[in-house]
Amino acid sequence: MANPRISITTRMGSIVIELNAEKAPATVANFLAYVESGHYVGTIFHRVIPGFMAQGGGMTVDMDSKKTMPPIQNEADNGLKNARGTIAMARTGDPHSATSQFFINLKDNGFLDYTASNPQGYGYAVFGHVIDGMAVVDAMATLPTGRRMGHSDVPAEDITITAVERLED
Repeated sequence: MANPRISITTRMGSIVIELNAEKAPATVANFLAYVESGHYVGTIFHRVIPGFMAQGGGMTVDMDSKKTMPPIQNEADNGLKNARGTIAMARTGDPHSATSQFFINLKDNGFLDYTASNPQGYGYAVFGHVIDGMAVVDAMATLPTGRRMGHSDVPAEDITITAVERLED
C-alpha cells in the first residue's frame, strides 16, 4: 500500500507531503484525523524561523488555539530524522504532548532527533516529507516576522491554510 499524500494549500502556494504510515502509524493516523475533520483549514503558519522550521496547524489568524484531540504517544524513536523537508509533530516540554501542530524542517535539524527515552532525549517525531512545494516553505521563511499576542516569530503577513486534502494513491 502506498503512503498517504496530503496537499496543504496556503496563500503562498501548495505543499504536497508524503506521510510515512509504516514508521509513524499513530502519528499519521492522528494527522489524517485532523485533515479529515477540516481542523487545519483556517489555521496559520504561526511560527517561522529562517534556517530552522515553519510551524502551523493549531492557531487561527487571531492567534487563538483551536480545540484539539488528546495528545498522542511520541514516535520519534522510529528512525526518521529531522532532515530538510521533513514534517514532524510540534509539542511542549512533555515528550508525549503532540496534538495537531506540526512543523516542516527548513534544514537538517539533527538536534531534534531521538537519542534516548527520557525528556531530554526523546526528540520530535518525523512522520513524512515534502515531495512538492518546498519552494513554498522556503518562501515562508523570507517573510518578516515579529511578536503577536505573546508569540514570537509570527509572520507579519498571515500564511493561512486555505485547504488540506488527501490525494488519491
